[in-house]
Amino acid sequence: MRLLLIRPGAIGDFIVSLPALRSFEADILEVWCAEANVPLAGFAQQARSLGSTGLDLLGLPGVDPPPELAGRLQSFDRVVSWYGANRPDFRQALRKIHPSVTFFPALPGGPDHAVDFYLRQVGRPAGAIPRIAADRAPARGTVVIHPFASSVAKRWPFSRFRPLAELLPWPVEWCAGPEEPLEEAVRFTCIGQLARWLSGAKLYVGNDSGIAHLAAAVGVPVAVFFGPTDPAVWAPRGPSVTVLRQMETLSAEAAADAILAVPALT
Repeated sequence: MRLLLIRPGAIGDFIVSLPALRSFEADILEVWCAEANVPLAGFAQQARSLGSTGLDLLGLPGVDPPPELAGRLQSFDRVVSWYGANRPDFRQALRKIHPSVTFFPALPGGPDHAVDFYLRQVGRPAGAIPRIAADRAPARGTVVIHPFASSVAKRWPFSRFRPLAELLPWPVEWCAGPEEPLEEAVRFTCIGQLARWLSGAKLYVGNDSGIAHLAAAVGVPVAVFFGPTDPAVWAPRGPSVTVLRQMETLSAEAAADAILAVPALT
C-alpha cells in the first residue's frame, strides 16, 4: 500500500505528532510537511516540502494548482491529512481527486497532551514519547540556552538569561535561529544538524518553542519556561522535562534552584 501523510505545522507541532505518524504501516510511506521538518521525517521513504507540492492552492477560487498535483495524489492508495480540515472548499477539492482521503483536526481541542491527542486520532494508546533518531554528538557537558520563542508572550525576560547562566555550574552554549539577535550564538540552518548538536548537551534551557521539543526528542533533559500556553497540553515530552511557570515574576535565582533540583542532573 502507498500511503501519504499530510502534516502541516511548525517544528513543535510536527514533533508532538511523531508517535502518531510513526504508527502508520505501509509499503511506501510519504510525508508532506513544512520544509524545516523534512529532515525529521526519516521514518518515511520520502518527505516533501508541503509548499513545493502546490497543495495549498487547492480549492482557492481563481487559482489553479500545479497540473502534476492530481496525478501525484492519485498515485497513493490512501491519503491522511491534518491540513485543511477546517477549509470546506479544500476538503471538497481534495476529495474530488482522491475520494478516500481522511481528515483529522490539526490542533488539540481538549485537556489531553498533544502527543496523546494525535495518538487517539489514529487509534493508538496514549503515553508515547516522541523520538528523533539523530546521530548522537559526543557529550560536551554543557548547558544549551535558547532565549527566544515565536511570540513575546512565550518569552521569559531576555535580561534574566545571562544571570541564570552564571548561576549554573556548567559551561553554557547559546543557541539562536538565523534571524534571532544573539552575537555569540551557535546557529544551524538544518534542523537535522541542530538535533545532533543538541544531543551532546547535558541540559537544554529555553522558552516554549519548537527547539525545546527537539531537545526533548533527542533525549536531553529540558527546562522550559511556559507563559500563556498550557503545558499540560504543549510541554515537551521526554525523559526529563521541567516546566517553569510564573514567567513575569520568576527570578534567575529561583529558576536556577528549580533546574539544579532536576534528578537527571544530579
